[in-house]
Amino acid sequence: MNQIEMDPEQLNDVDDHQKDNPNVAENGRVNGTSVVDDQDGGEFSDVEMEKSGEERKDSDSNSPKVEKKHSFNGNGHNHYIPAIKAQAHLPKPEPPPQPKVERSQSLSMAESMPSIGKYIRDRSSTFSAAIIKRLSSLKEGNGDFIVENDSLNFEVTEFKIPGVKVIVKLKSEDESEALKGQITFFTRSNCRDCTAVRKFFREKGLRYVEINIDVFPKRAKELIKRTGSSEVPQIFFNEKLLGGLVTLNSLRNSGELDKRMKELLSQKCPEEAPRIPVYGVDDEEDEEDELAAVLKFLRQNLPIQDRMIRMKMVKNCFAGVDMVEAIIHHLDCGRRKGIEIAKKMAQKHYIHHVFGENDFEEGKHFYRFLEHEPFIMGCFNFRTSTNDNEPKSASFLADRLTRLMSAILEAYASDDRRHLNYYHISKSEEFRRYLNLAHDLQRINLKLLTPDERLAFFLNLYNAMVIHAVISIGHPDGILDNRAFFSDFQYVVGGYPYSLSNIENGILRINRKPPFSLVRPFSSGDRRLELAPMKVNPLIHFGLCNGARSSPTVRFFTAQGVEGELRCATREYFQNGGIEINLDKRTVYLTRIIKWFSVDFEQDVLKWVMNYLDATRSGLLTHLLADGDPINIVYQNYDWSGNV
Repeated sequence: MNQIEMDPEQLNDVDDHQKDNPNVAENGRVNGTSVVDDQDGGEFSDVEMEKSGEERKDSDSNSPKVEKKHSFNGNGHNHYIPAIKAQAHLPKPEPPPQPKVERSQSLSMAESMPSIGKYIRDRSSTFSAAIIKRLSSLKEGNGDFIVENDSLNFEVTEFKIPGVKVIVKLKSEDESEALKGQITFFTRSNCRDCTAVRKFFREKGLRYVEINIDVFPKRAKELIKRTGSSEVPQIFFNEKLLGGLVTLNSLRNSGELDKRMKELLSQKCPEEAPRIPVYGVDDEEDEEDELAAVLKFLRQNLPIQDRMIRMKMVKNCFAGVDMVEAIIHHLDCGRRKGIEIAKKMAQKHYIHHVFGENDFEEGKHFYRFLEHEPFIMGCFNFRTSTNDNEPKSASFLADRLTRLMSAILEAYASDDRRHLNYYHISKSEEFRRYLNLAHDLQRINLKLLTPDERLAFFLNLYNAMVIHAVISIGHPDGILDNRAFFSDFQYVVGGYPYSLSNIENGILRINRKPPFSLVRPFSSGDRRLELAPMKVNPLIHFGLCNGARSSPTVRFFTAQGVEGELRCATREYFQNGGIEINLDKRTVYLTRIIKWFSVDFEQDVLKWVMNYLDATRSGLLTHLLADGDPINIVYQNYDWSGNV
């Protein structure tokens, strides 16, 4: 192409134009609208330039018109070069071919990022423009509104754009004014009125602060001081006491609730209002064990070493005689006193016989501390060291476990308890306090519990450990994961390890073999068998939740009503799909749980199941049994996917 000559005045005008042109940035970039076309990794962009100044008119009308354009060199500087407008009778110039990038090759980060950024910006602009255009057309009456729940005056408008569904909630003037105050209410676990209050505020979309007395025991005194009673729920708008569920329903039915909320919550929350619970601050104070000083001395001075005993290598053990001598020397007491202290340490599970033969006997017996047991490092309620505080009452910890886990369900489970939000549970104050409680279980004396307390405790511990296992190691995806989940996830409770399989098959099923296993959980002399019930209760299978969708829903039991609560759980399970009956095919579809644990149920399982069916299913099953003809039993598939 022939160069076009420019006189010095034109060059000066070009330089002035470069200074005045707002579309030319200092770094050589041009502000304009970019159109991206993605073809095999290549990219073309057309840049529109705004015109500034008057166009120069050439005396020769046949001469080509000249426009001023930028060129960008590799140094980042701009230089104006003249460009000739295309003539109609000349062929249209084509851009040089772009090198084709094979799909197997990957662009560098520096090359790909600008292209991706431009693409996203253009797509976002197009999408936003489409929504705005559609909204404008709807306002003008060109679109069809679909109003849902208009009779209830929910004022929710729904309309559809191809590929997009947009729901617009038109807030009233009262709703548009954000409530500056704080809604607080005191609750307890397993309280129906508290559940109703919580559900009301959730459905209304109001933020609130819940203070559960079972989770924060010290706040009970504050409740009594503010209300003069320990009854719950008690609702506060800022520092003002509103009342309980009866008052809330009365205000709602009379239409005065919104007015009262606007009146009491229009101001910021004052310091006199109930304070928000602080995460990480414990209410309970641990009591130091009376043997703590002696225990510390023994750990530092006993000759702890590995020994060959009965042709077995036993690690980190010491002789009972050495322990008694160390106690006598430290306390300056007699031998009888030293032996009594050693026996007390064994009863509190500070030490164990290496073969589990006795609590403590002086002689050629060897013992080791609880933190040196081979299983201890695999226990998820062990935190680098054992809990050396005075062991708390077994009844207190069992009741506390029920209340804490019930509070977790009420806050982070669906209404039907079939789905749990494990992520929010893991971040909650309730779960943090549960972990502290699990730490206190290390040296609990479970023999002091009554049979009903023990049954409720192990049912609740199983369900709580499942939640902890899902949070810590995840839900099992296959057979190998099932082993890790049910056998390897352990707690140390009362000085001994317990896995989920140990609790279900070793304790609750009185040491029966698990499904598809040839080995019993405990050996014949295992001391954990002392905690097993006298006989197997088949209803336990409907009170244990293993975290799967086909499992019974998660629940926690009370010692006072555990038998009735188990019957209720069994009825609920069969009502929600645990059994299906087809009269035409004379077939009963039963849960696979009954097949896996058939030895725990009566021989005529259909007659046993009929005791826990509703009237409709019970009538159908009675009709089939009355005919005398054979009935087909088909076991349902078990869904192992998680209840998230």
